[in-house]
Amino acid sequence: MANTPSNMLPLGTKAPFFELPDTVSGNTLNLNNLKGKNGTVILFICNHCPFVIHINNTLVDIANAYAERGITFIAISSNDAANYPQDGPEKMRIHAENEGYPFPYLYDENQAVAKAYDAACTPDLYVFDKNLSLVYRGQLDDSRPGNGKPVTGKDLKHALDCLLAGKDNTTIQKPSIGCNIKWKS
Repeated sequence: MANTPSNMLPLGTKAPFFELPDTVSGNTLNLNNLKGKNGTVILFICNHCPFVIHINNTLVDIANAYAERGITFIAISSNDAANYPQDGPEKMRIHAENEGYPFPYLYDENQAVAKAYDAACTPDLYVFDKNLSLVYRGQLDDSRPGNGKPVTGKDLKHALDCLLAGKDNTTIQKPSIGCNIKWKS
């Protein structure tokens, strides 16, 4: 397993616009139509990364819990499907259905969206406020495959709770760690 950290996009950055195909519905979706009333979480994930597999259930639980509070989750895979076919659109659809993703799972075939967000790894998490200004980026929590720490989602939940309460998140934001995005050569 690679241990690639997030690049930590500067706080306050406006969410770059995107329009991508959703592998589950087959529709092309865009950021403006998907953004949440109170905030938006953008997740760069993939099907096969052990770091993502490790947190999938908690991601689903958090997305379900915060949806009713006006927070939208959007998952994007930017991996090179030619060299990593397990991360291609059809396998993404099957994976999303098997995991019960309550959010769209978009495919960034040309990797332009990952580059616009300066995404580096899977999972790479970004929280934007209702105006699409970045308020959190980094890890879900301190748990990693094999480190024995439980997956709680505490860092992401704290960021979302601060956002919803209108308070600044003064907790140190730690980079996520995961598999590197599989870039095209």
